[in-house]
Amino acid sequence: MSGDSLFDGVALVDHHCHGVVDAPLDRRRFELLATEADEPAPGGCTGFDSQVGFAIRRWCAPVLGLEPHAPPEEYLTRRAELGPAVVNRRLLAATGVGTFLVETGYLGGRVLGPDRMAETAGVTAAEVVRLETVAERVAVAGASAEGFAADYADALSAATAGAVAVKSVIAYRHGLDFDPDRPSAREVRAAAGRWLRRDAAAEAPRLDDPVLLRHVLWAGMDLRLPVQFHAGYGDPDLDLRRCDPLRMTGFLRATRGSGVDLMLLHCYPLHRRAGYLAQVFPHVYLDVGLAVTYVGARAPAVVAESLELAPFHKVLFSSDGFGLPELHYLGALLFRRAVDEVVGGWVGAGLWSAPDAARIARMIGAGNADRVYPLGR
Repeated sequence: MSGDSLFDGVALVDHHCHGVVDAPLDRRRFELLATEADEPAPGGCTGFDSQVGFAIRRWCAPVLGLEPHAPPEEYLTRRAELGPAVVNRRLLAATGVGTFLVETGYLGGRVLGPDRMAETAGVTAAEVVRLETVAERVAVAGASAEGFAADYADALSAATAGAVAVKSVIAYRHGLDFDPDRPSAREVRAAAGRWLRRDAAAEAPRLDDPVLLRHVLWAGMDLRLPVQFHAGYGDPDLDLRRCDPLRMTGFLRATRGSGVDLMLLHCYPLHRRAGYLAQVFPHVYLDVGLAVTYVGARAPAVVAESLELAPFHKVLFSSDGFGLPELHYLGALLFRRAVDEVVGGWVGAGLWSAPDAARIARMIGAGNADRVYPLGR
């Protein structure tokens, strides 16, 4: 971190990320983990020819002992020489993050969990529980239609005993245009019967029934922990047209006054709409995690847009890093640089005072997360 950054002395809270891979990666696997696409680049092309690819070569290469802009082949060779343990430790420790909130519901057994993320980075970490994954484990355990609701309640209580938040991927499994009302017990039993009959023999059941998605979401609300929502940008498993956070307006109205804070994750390219929701609903927050990493050199534009309407006490930092520690590192580095450039520019133009700029940077980087999540720091 530079000596004149607004974030000097601030240990960031990455309020939404995933674990990293601790196994060697060949070029194909590395490039797939460095994109939201589910297929590699066409023959004769490379995923390094992208904003995130250029950012890796510019900013991650020096952390691994290479010159900035090292060629992809040189970068991957150096990465293999160091080995995953050293690469993970160097990049995670260099993020400037003091606390990682690690969502464990996606491929949790194949990446580091919160404890090992904390150990590797030399900081603290806490867990975010994915609501749908708990339901899928209940199905695998042999739940019945009649017993599903009770079994889910017990399993969710156990899964969240040490968690600081829950997360919903209803955007992926249905869309954010869901019925905002809590389903009745009769509706849940009928939906559970349909789903369990369909997926009874599946090795990995997928919760996509709209009634059950609403049920597990409302069960998560009942815990009174912050609820994170995927919104906007993601992989091809989602339909971006149905991930517009404005489609959640009915649910936001229904939960206003609930005492539960709702965190809109990622949001790009709909982050301005999320900013509007954060302005008009007292329990709605947002970040532009994931997007900042993947837009690379354009990160200041996205960060500036995220600060247009949203009150500054409603904006948080996340990386949404998954698999590659490069994504956690870039998420933090590019975010800090973007805020410094955007907010620093306002100070330079006389639009903001320097003390206000430093105060808002601390809020966005860590203070808002400290206030919203039960971190016990």
